Amino acid sequence: MAKKGIYIYGIVPNIYETEKFRLLEEFEVYAISFKNISAIVSDKVSGVPDFSDVESLARLLVRHQKTVEGIMAAGFTMILPMKLGTVASDKREVLRILSRGYDLITATLNNIEHNSEIDVAITWADLGGILKDVVNHPDIVAMKDNMLENIDNLTQVDHVKIGMLIQEKLEEKNKLVGMNILEALSTLSIEVKNHEVMNDQMILNSAFLINRSNYGNFEQKIDLLDDEYKGLLNFKLVGPLPCYSFYTIEVTEVNQEHLEQAKKDLGLKEEPSENEIKRAYQEKAKEFHPDMQNNKLNEGDFNRINKAYRILLEYSEAAKQESMEGNTFQTNDKAMNLILVKIKE
Repeated sequence: MAKKGIYIYGIVPNIYETEKFRLLEEFEVYAISFKNISAIVSDKVSGVPDFSDVESLARLLVRHQKTVEGIMAAGFTMILPMKLGTVASDKREVLRILSRGYDLITATLNNIEHNSEIDVAITWADLGGILKDVVNHPDIVAMKDNMLENIDNLTQVDHVKIGMLIQEKLEEKNKLVGMNILEALSTLSIEVKNHEVMNDQMILNSAFLINRSNYGNFEQKIDLLDDEYKGLLNFKLVGPLPCYSFYTIEVTEVNQEHLEQAKKDLGLKEEPSENEIKRAYQEKAKEFHPDMQNNKLNEGDFNRINKAYRILLEYSEAAKQESMEGNTFQTNDKAMNLILVKIKE
């Protein structure tokens, strides 16, 4: 997308009263409408952030989430968030995005009509106490006893082995507790996305897609789990949130130069169909796959054709969105790159 212009926070259906849209000024944003949907945008952003600059990215993330969640709290319960850092060059490009992704966007808005995300992070209240229990595991006790019998021959490797076994048993304990909690909470959720745990103290870091009418029951289940584990765990709930982990819209630009190179890499000409792209990729994959040739020198070629395949599939999907009757925002600029609007993976 363009480097300067209009920052897009999210998309909402035009089911809300006009007065509610006027309240968007409190968040220094406004709506750009297409048919029965609107992009919530700001033109105060001067450019796409430098994603290699951690501080800049962190500031943008805080501003992005604070704005999206504030809009949701103000009554726009059906807000479909955009990928962090999505910037369009002008209003015309915003309308083009809404047009190209119209069917996907409206279908997704229907999916989240009554749903929100709740993020749950669970940690041990006293990791030191848990570690004391872990070191009393029979396998660890047996290893220690064996070491004491051969204390004169102990090596650094032996100390590493026992440390690794303690780590293994702690991870097993974390996994078992996490699975039990996940199973209990999953009964009240539509879908679950597990995120990476940050350290040994964290047992669970998950997002739950929940019907908003079920939020009270979800909180009650958390309270019951807290009682069950008798204060051993800390439960942190954040939400209701926009459905960040399940439905975030991403806009990909299909660069014409990259497209032409991808065609060359797969030996294709003109406007290839999706089937032609897949057949060409399968042939090239057989030719360059490192395992097939037993030659690591082919790994670079294999990665190159994989990239070409991805670009061409994105082009094929973008072309479909471009040509959909009734949804197309007309443009006569043939030099414009195609864009693909999709759910972020």
